[in-house]
Amino acid sequence: MANRKLIIYIATSLDGYIATKEESLDWLFRVEGEGDNGYSAFYETVDTVLMGKKTYDWILKQGLADFPYKGKECYVFSRTSSSSTEDATFITHDIFPFITDLKKQSGKNIWLVGGGELITSFVKEKLVDELILTMAPAIIGKGIPLLKEGEYELDLSLKGIKTFNQFVELHYEVKN
Repeated sequence: MANRKLIIYIATSLDGYIATKEESLDWLFRVEGEGDNGYSAFYETVDTVLMGKKTYDWILKQGLADFPYKGKECYVFSRTSSSSTEDATFITHDIFPFITDLKKQSGKNIWLVGGGELITSFVKEKLVDELILTMAPAIIGKGIPLLKEGEYELDLSLKGIKTFNQFVELHYEVKN
């Protein structure tokens, strides 16, 4: 049986937000990092990316020349029916059994890109194996939280800490 890990890899403000209410990341890009802050090294460890429809739509609105996850399996979770594209397969039903089956397949790790609602639901269902949180030295006061308030807990074990100039990467493993 394959042992693929589902990993949350995301940047947050010091007060736990992944974007402003207006979905802006300007606060993040004002922070001085180092190289790509470990992104390329992480990206090589995954062959599958997962995201919610809001995150997918946000990526498309950025006007990038190419879809940023070309060459990776990309699954977009949506409550409404959407047609799959060359870059993404839309999943509209039975998310959790789908993920359980995906983790059993052979391959590299699986990256849960975002957003906050999807991350929270995966944490609640205990589908997450690791969290790699890159903390930016910024407090934005309000915005889209990394995790929504709710009835759930997750015990973590610190696996490592790295710094990239002003960023601090915290790598946690979920305790079973």
